[in-house]
Amino acid sequence: MGQLLSSLNLRGGDTIVPELGFDIETATPSTDELSLYNQLSELLVQPGPRLLQVLGQYTSGSTLIRDAIATPNPENENKAWEAVLPTVDMLRDFYDYAGDLGKGLPRLLDVLCQGNVSKNLEEHQGLTKLLADLLDFVFEFDHLKMRNPTLQNDFSYYRRMLQRGRYSSTERLSVNEPVSDLRSAMVEDDRANQISLFIAYPTPMLKCVIDTATEFVEKKGLQKSMAECLAALWAACFQTVSKKRSLGPDLSAFCLKVMVVSIILYDHIDPNGAFSKGSPINIKNSVKIIQTIHALNIPKESSASNLLSALRYNSKHLNDDSTPKGVKNVVLTA
Repeated sequence: MGQLLSSLNLRGGDTIVPELGFDIETATPSTDELSLYNQLSELLVQPGPRLLQVLGQYTSGSTLIRDAIATPNPENENKAWEAVLPTVDMLRDFYDYAGDLGKGLPRLLDVLCQGNVSKNLEEHQGLTKLLADLLDFVFEFDHLKMRNPTLQNDFSYYRRMLQRGRYSSTERLSVNEPVSDLRSAMVEDDRANQISLFIAYPTPMLKCVIDTATEFVEKKGLQKSMAECLAALWAACFQTVSKKRSLGPDLSAFCLKVMVVSIILYDHIDPNGAFSKGSPINIKNSVKIIQTIHALNIPKESSASNLLSALRYNSKHLNDDSTPKGVKNVVLTA
């Protein structure tokens, strides 16, 4: 692993991707890291499948909302209100998870990025894999969120009805309906506004990770260390896909998603970005391996188009004047 970071620190944009002593497929937590691993896994990783399932099952209330706006009567408004309540509760869960992410991610980065990064990654392979699991969830969540633009419309209707005072807690109690804890909390502390700002971003979970990581490294002075950590994670994913020909489609998709999010996050953390001439991340090879995934039979959400779109539209430095034209062209025209 030490040799890996040495080769990464050569910082050549077209350098050969280094081999790793870290196997992302088999990494497990050591005894020393098990306690923290279990805490952070429960906080950041275990909720992921349920949140993705709920978001995947989301049903828009747009038709009922349009009816309520076009023909505003109690019956139509009741139907629209009941249609958006499950969405409101779902968005509360997403927002609460983002809050947990903001608290848990610094604890994870504090272990991986403080001191000798090479030693940290070697001794904390379980936590390194946990970071990969988190980045995979971020990609999956934001992909689903972008496919459901009516989420914001549903929530806007909910806020509009609250502001009108049409539905009060006592009114719902009078008809034996459960009072939404979320609604009372929103009225009290302007939580609705916070959630509205959260879901306004096309990729809210990625923004949460970027903002949290940026604040962490700036406060701790660990930009270089975190950049090294992300470059190593990128290399691990790249090598896993390129070297293991018998890799299953799910693991291939996992590695490619983590690879892309690692590049994006690196691009926001490192002052020069991931696309600069001195970057240790080989962008051209990364794009090439993404373009070959049609042969891997991976899930649709991890298609080359989705992966490359994420790279194009979430980067910070891709369009900088200092970005080599060859690198910029390969990303923008792939």
